[in-house]
Amino acid sequence: MSNSLLILIQGREVAASRYRILQYIPYLQEHGVICTVREFPRSPGEYISLSAILSEYDCVFVQRKRFHFPFLTLFRRQAKRVVYDLDDAVMFKNTLAKFPYSRTRERRFRNMVCSSDVIIAGNTFLQEQASRHHSRVMVIPTSIPAQRYCLKDYTRKKERITIGWIGDHGSIHYLKRIKDIFEEIGRRFSGKVELKIVCDTFIDCSHIPVRKVRWSQDTEVAELMDMDIGVMPLVDDPWSWGKCGLKILQYFGVGVPAVCTPVGVNRDVVVHGHNGFWANSPEEWIDALSTLVINEKDRKCMGLRGRMTLESGYTMEANSSHILSSILGNDKDGKSLRNGHWMNTVILL
Repeated sequence: MSNSLLILIQGREVAASRYRILQYIPYLQEHGVICTVREFPRSPGEYISLSAILSEYDCVFVQRKRFHFPFLTLFRRQAKRVVYDLDDAVMFKNTLAKFPYSRTRERRFRNMVCSSDVIIAGNTFLQEQASRHHSRVMVIPTSIPAQRYCLKDYTRKKERITIGWIGDHGSIHYLKRIKDIFEEIGRRFSGKVELKIVCDTFIDCSHIPVRKVRWSQDTEVAELMDMDIGVMPLVDDPWSWGKCGLKILQYFGVGVPAVCTPVGVNRDVVVHGHNGFWANSPEEWIDALSTLVINEKDRKCMGLRGRMTLESGYTMEANSSHILSSILGNDKDGKSLRNGHWMNTVILL
């Protein structure tokens, strides 16, 4: 018997949508799950349209967004089963805010969690946050398709060592915060290094060439393979604790070592001195980048170890069955994950 699944996402090109659920659709379909993908409503008419079809599906998969009251109540009454997936600390304000805590965000997060049958968290910090309100929370890390990500060609000769960053415009501020570090690297290794940014918005530097590449799903793997060192700077705050390390996993997928701020999941995937480096202070960033610029052998060895880290549990292939189980409602004791949970749910205004 087939199962029908409605998938609600922010956009087909949004990284979270692609890597948290869309990439699993072929696997789900192979296992009898008929998938329908829709973007979140943007108008009252779209909300009405959505509410009219919810009961047609066996399960609704909600990626990251939280519904407002009173639609959330209607949504829960109409939806037979709800899987809520989060890969960001949506219960806090982002790093650019002066103060991270928000009662409104916390309340909306709590209501969404309580109104779901099972929660999928991208890391243990998000699991802890969701577990305060729900007993059915599972961790499935953000994963990438190992077959699509090929190791880079280490024998290729280049004029410059490429320090790379990939991401969306909402995260470019993290890169801006360490601009002075790139400037210093550019001064130290004049003519020998470059900064490559794969995004739809960019920063400029005076002492290091900046290669600006517009992100494309068709070319992102090739652009990653052209990098020699990957970076993921963050800030040690609640919003960053919820990050799920996609950039680092992408670097590791093509065999590129990473230099990162040791915050959240970064501490789990990057083993300092093994597949990359941790860096907090400007001095640590400069030392780590300099070490990798100078040592070609270290870049290759760390990059290959990074690929091994990826294959230890951060691939689409490894986590497909867990996504399927969450949708079908199978847990270790074989009971439905819903188990009448909605009957005890209270919406807090």
